[in-house]
Amino acid sequence: MQTNEWAAKLRRFDAYPKTLDDFRVKTFGGAAVTIISGFFMILLFVSELQYYLTLEVTEELFVDTSRGEKMRINIDILFPKVPCAYLSIDAMDIAGEQQIDVDHNLFKRRMDLQGNVLDEPEKEELGDPSDEFLQAIKNLENKTANVCESCYGAETEDLRCCNTCEDVREAYRRKGWAFNNPDSIEQCKREGWSEKLKQQKNEGCQVYGYLEVNKVAGNFHFAPGKSFQQHHVHVHDLQPFGGEKFNLSHHVNHLSFGTDIPGRVNPLDGHLVAAKQGSMMYQYFVKIVPTIYKKISGQEVRTNQFSVTKHQKQVTAASGEQGLPGVFVLYELSPMMVQFTEKQRSFMHFLTGVCAIVGGVFTVAGLIDSLIYHSARAIQQKIDLGKAS
Repeated sequence: MQTNEWAAKLRRFDAYPKTLDDFRVKTFGGAAVTIISGFFMILLFVSELQYYLTLEVTEELFVDTSRGEKMRINIDILFPKVPCAYLSIDAMDIAGEQQIDVDHNLFKRRMDLQGNVLDEPEKEELGDPSDEFLQAIKNLENKTANVCESCYGAETEDLRCCNTCEDVREAYRRKGWAFNNPDSIEQCKREGWSEKLKQQKNEGCQVYGYLEVNKVAGNFHFAPGKSFQQHHVHVHDLQPFGGEKFNLSHHVNHLSFGTDIPGRVNPLDGHLVAAKQGSMMYQYFVKIVPTIYKKISGQEVRTNQFSVTKHQKQVTAASGEQGLPGVFVLYELSPMMVQFTEKQRSFMHFLTGVCAIVGGVFTVAGLIDSLIYHSARAIQQKIDLGKAS
């Protein structure tokens, strides 16, 4: 008896009172609302599940205290109107380090005016070289091994012999001399240096690869002419080109600083510039933000993000502007560092979201069903009264 009394008292707290099946009315509108609300529940549940399965990336900002690091610059730029023989790539920074006429880890690919590759090797089987060919190569090597040709007054301690035109150009560069008369140099005449320049005049060049630089402010640039230092000033020798106005149109396929990370946008990727005038100087002022990306596996990736502003001017005697025709990228580093950290989303947050979806859709569906049912009943009662009268 006492148990029944306790059960009766406990039933008072039932927030979900039930009605008998005989008093339940099932309608077509209620069925339609149930099916539609069930569809929305499934749709929202799938959306919530997908959100839960994605990683959460948190962002922090703090002062960059790293020192003595190197920075990798990834480059892929096409110059459709500048031959590879004309183009020189240099890099320098405020610490005083210079990389002149860079040819390590950076490559040049000759292109025609239609963008087709010119100097890729043919993909065909040539077979083993013959004994006569190998012997001829060996004889040529033996013949030139002990030859020491003149550097035309530009000899240095570590470069006493100039057996090729490129050796003479390098010796002149080290001395800070202009290389303005290649036809008077025997090595260049023998190699047909001037003829090669003329042959490549209507070609383009793709520069791709990467640079390793100090993690300090600096610049790198692409400009015609052999570069050298003269009275502590960086200059390019343009005399062999006879005052030609260079078309510095360029297409930046890719330019980034460091390793790629999820969500990073490189603002210069796909950037196309068509020069409307000759001898243009294009400057890109880049602000680099050091970045750390911590993956959920514990792996840490150190890279960089950057923003860029652009400036251009024509550098000719007529324009009165000082400078060198070319493409210049001047970069500086922010003292702040950004850190992104991948985290797994909270399961309790996911569970709360699922309950909110089910409860919210169920409640709204109940309100809509009640509105439809009572509206239909009121309309039906008015129709019945109209017929009765």
